[in-house]
Amino acid sequence: MKKTSYLAFTLAFGLFACQQPTDNNTAENTTTPEGGAVATTNEEAEFQPLFDGESLDGWKIHGTEKWYVEDGQIICESGPDAAYGYLATDKSYKDFILELEFKQEADGNSGVFLRSSLDGTKISGWQVEVAPPGNDTGGIYESYGRGWLEQIPEEKEDILKMGEWNKMRIEVMGDKVSTYLNGEEMVVLEDEKIGEANGSIALQIHDGGGIKVRWRNLQVKEM
Repeated sequence: MKKTSYLAFTLAFGLFACQQPTDNNTAENTTTPEGGAVATTNEEAEFQPLFDGESLDGWKIHGTEKWYVEDGQIICESGPDAAYGYLATDKSYKDFILELEFKQEADGNSGVFLRSSLDGTKISGWQVEVAPPGNDTGGIYESYGRGWLEQIPEEKEDILKMGEWNKMRIEVMGDKVSTYLNGEEMVVLEDEKIGEANGSIALQIHDGGGIKVRWRNLQVKEM
């Protein structure tokens, strides 16, 4: 009886151990009930380049302003029409982290759009501002809509380095958008309308003429 009881206990314990869940940080090859792959966790995702350093492959120019590649950088420059212009990704991005660097050589009134769509040079989406000092770089603006949704605190205006390289990070998750400039948090916004949208990442050049901005090291992590 003792041997039989011991054997039963050993088998039961082994079965229980096999059924325990894996560590939460371990990736699992599972599928949804519909047969699709489970979304990748934040820890598994990796940054992917948005710009190959040589061409504008994967992007589309909207408008007549100048967009070109020079020294491994994307350059946006006012054209003869001095109008709005955009360079938008062919691909749509919903939830993501975007990192990039920019340098304002002249004027510098530009921006980075998220979850955007374009009809010519009319854009629907939300802009993370890139502008000369004192003009809310890192704030969030809704074009052809509600205007400013979140401007930066006055004490953060000196974080921008005009005429130098600046690093921007934009985190977009559901309704929430967080922006960072040179490692400093600029704004955090939660907005249902943003949460419902999907679309391209787009770089902007403002109208008015006399603008030149350089961009490099553009990379995105889809969440």
